[in-house]
Amino acid sequence: MSDRNTMRYILLCPLLWVGFESFAQSEAFNKGLESIKNEKFQEAVTHFNEVINADPKNKEAFNQRGYAKNQLDDFYGAIGDYNFAIDLDSTFAEALNNRGEAKFNLGDDYGAIEDFDKAIKFNSKLITAYNNRGFAKYNIEDLQGALFDFSKAIELDPNDADKYFNRAVIKAELEEYISAIDDYNKSIALNPDDPEVWSFRGVAKYNIEQVEEALKDYNKSIEMDDKDPVKYENRALAKSSLEDYDGALTDYDKSLELFPDDPDTYNLRGVVKYNLKDNDGAIEDYTKAIQLDAYNPVYYDNRALAKASIEDYKGAVQDYSYSIELFPNDPETFHQRGLSKINMGNNYDGCLDLNTAVELGSEDASSSIREYCK
Repeated sequence: MSDRNTMRYILLCPLLWVGFESFAQSEAFNKGLESIKNEKFQEAVTHFNEVINADPKNKEAFNQRGYAKNQLDDFYGAIGDYNFAIDLDSTFAEALNNRGEAKFNLGDDYGAIEDFDKAIKFNSKLITAYNNRGFAKYNIEDLQGALFDFSKAIELDPNDADKYFNRAVIKAELEEYISAIDDYNKSIALNPDDPEVWSFRGVAKYNIEQVEEALKDYNKSIEMDDKDPVKYENRALAKSSLEDYDGALTDYDKSLELFPDDPDTYNLRGVVKYNLKDNDGAIEDYTKAIQLDAYNPVYYDNRALAKASIEDYKGAVQDYSYSIELFPNDPETFHQRGLSKINMGNNYDGCLDLNTAVELGSEDASSSIREYCK
């Protein structure tokens, strides 16, 4: 799970409404803060320009202008302003944290971590720095490091639902599902109106085979957000596990209605149709999956199995052969291709495939050899 959309990025620079008496008389500075509060970031940049022109050593103005630029996706401009602020005060933890955020937004996770480290060095209670460093460590797959940082952020701020959610995501990736569920529970207790947390808790429950409980969470999540195809796909998986194939088919249909370009969903719907003995429908879905992603051997394996079920052994052999080209070390693919060849009357080549399957570790293929290759 290492994409940047899974967890809750709370990369915010705290606004400085109090504690800076030297700026109390600065109308332009206060207007800049007001503009940031109202999310008028270009306007904020203009106000802070005025402050900096009057006082080019104003580190807070550089920091706040950098924040405004960051919100405008001018990440390089933001880094330039943070550099000025840090040149004026090398221990300026907030500016170091914010520069790390801008680097993070540019995809420079390692550079971001360096800045977050420095921010924490100069302010060991800066919650956002721990939180942000957790995101960056997650992106470089340092899951234990991310777990530490999110735990520290929770220690400093135990009443934020998103922090528990983020830590739960990490725990789930570490396959610590029970502990992840505990964090999802805490997140829901603090904010019961977030459909994502219900959905993710459902996934964790599914992974510990609490399928019926997972289904309840998916239902709750879809009640709150009925426009997310992933939620329907997750619920379909749970229904399939309970052999409610008709219910699963309905959910896959809805998922594809919302997002018709996901090959995995077509493949999974094909599996459901196969289980419902709709082999032609399954083949149609597997074919669509292959059209969208021609390099996944599983899709060819599944289509081959459906073709074999309608005694299209030639088509099955062709699909198994495509699968072997993509992944030549799967014993079951050789096993199934061998059986299809034998069903076509080609025992010699079929038995060669069965022997290859045995060499790759298939015990089932040994039984097939005893049956067909005497």
